[in-house]
Amino acid sequence: MASETMIQNAKAFLQQESPDSKLNLYDHLCSVMHKILENRTPNSVDLLESLSKEVKTNKFAPAGDPSSLQDVRPASLEVELANVQNKLFEKPSEEAEPEPEDEVEMPLPDLMDTAHYFEQAGLGLGREETFRIFLALKKLVDTHTLQSVRFWGKILGTEKNYIVAEVEYREGDEEGQEGEEEEGEESREEEADEAKEGEDDNLPTPDYKPPPVIPKEETGTGCNKKTYFVCNEPGGEWTKLPPVTPAQIVCARQIKKFFTGNLEAAVISYPPFPGTEINYLRAQIARISAGTHISPVDYYKFEEDDEDDSDGEGRDSFVENVEFEPPRVQELIDPSLSNWVHHVQHILPQGRCVWVNPTVKTETEDFEDEEEEEEREEPDEPVPEHGPPLLNPISEDSEVDSMPAWSAGLTSNLVPQYAAAVLRSNLWPGACVFGLDKKFENLYIGWGHKYTAENYSPPAPAATQEEYPSGAEVTEVPDPTVDEERALQAVQQEQLDREAEEAEMEEDDEDDD
Repeated sequence: MASETMIQNAKAFLQQESPDSKLNLYDHLCSVMHKILENRTPNSVDLLESLSKEVKTNKFAPAGDPSSLQDVRPASLEVELANVQNKLFEKPSEEAEPEPEDEVEMPLPDLMDTAHYFEQAGLGLGREETFRIFLALKKLVDTHTLQSVRFWGKILGTEKNYIVAEVEYREGDEEGQEGEEEEGEESREEEADEAKEGEDDNLPTPDYKPPPVIPKEETGTGCNKKTYFVCNEPGGEWTKLPPVTPAQIVCARQIKKFFTGNLEAAVISYPPFPGTEINYLRAQIARISAGTHISPVDYYKFEEDDEDDSDGEGRDSFVENVEFEPPRVQELIDPSLSNWVHHVQHILPQGRCVWVNPTVKTETEDFEDEEEEEEREEPDEPVPEHGPPLLNPISEDSEVDSMPAWSAGLTSNLVPQYAAAVLRSNLWPGACVFGLDKKFENLYIGWGHKYTAENYSPPAPAATQEEYPSGAEVTEVPDPTVDEERALQAVQQEQLDREAEEAEMEEDDEDDD
């Protein structure tokens, strides 16, 4: 039998207080046994763990409210996203609602109506996500003075996706932002000039001069005609994409990178991309828009002042045709594809919609390089680039791996009387457009990559440049033999003897004089 001393020692061990909860096991077991005997709990051995937890909970919870103490669990990504998107469904206060006389035309179209037609063709994002995007676009309209807003599409990424909105500012609202960009460029130029002034003038300067930088197109023209906002999820913060430059478009044509969903991520590629993912995203949006945004023929027309230009080259604007007569659905899906036209300008190989001569310099550049140009030969005049004109039929698009550039069909072959025409791009998988009566809409949902029949291979690096010009004066010659060295020494000795004799003869002549 256990002695009284052993019992006292065991009791003292069970009564040791925990430094965290300030409890001891002896009192806790007494409380659990008291609860079991008081409630006469059946199958108490199976409920021992839950009874022990309940006893602990009652010690920390306020009196009469044991449910106030809950397990702390980190919020899941779904809960965090729901908290963000919950703000989209909040009704604005009565003070923020505009009065009837202050209401203006809504720049946001009915996104649910266009999504209905894409849904019939098996395209789109689903009604729930589309409605959340609709509310997110409304939030964008409420926070910016916009003339028009359109859901451009969704670009998929490895970590997050991009929801893209295409907008146009009202006249005069974009000028302030352009001025800020110009001030930023001027400040960067001033800093570069100050850095040059601090350099030592005695340092050697290289003769190499990089090729001239192709200027970007101004806001509201060419590739920068539209402005784009992106966000990762509906309800998130909208981020405005910067204007695209020709160098970014030219490089984007040579690389193929998946998007990550982080606008600040580096684009590691060859050739090196001039910018981060936010610039690469803007370049791909410009390329996709130029190649896939189409509309029924005669829906747009050129202004009356430009009617004398029959080929359409050089024109960059159009207006909606109020006298437009929509073609029949069967005509829209005609295999000839002659009833659809591109309403976004084609991007030239230079990276611009309108070609510029890079050899033409400003007055300042001419004054600085006036002396150098006299010594240097003038480069050959570049050949101007030309592309398809605006409102060019898609029937003239090049084939894609022996396939037509577009595939046309109906949303339903069972009830063709009520079906809409749907065209899918084979050049940019994920780009599509529907047309029915006077309605049409373009949409892109994809990875932002162009179709290629073969696997992508990076371009080969350029040829290695020569360190110095090769010639006879720098070419190493073989070492002479012993006989050749002796012959050379004999010739040199003869020459020295002859010079010495001539010097003596000159001295004798001077003495005679």
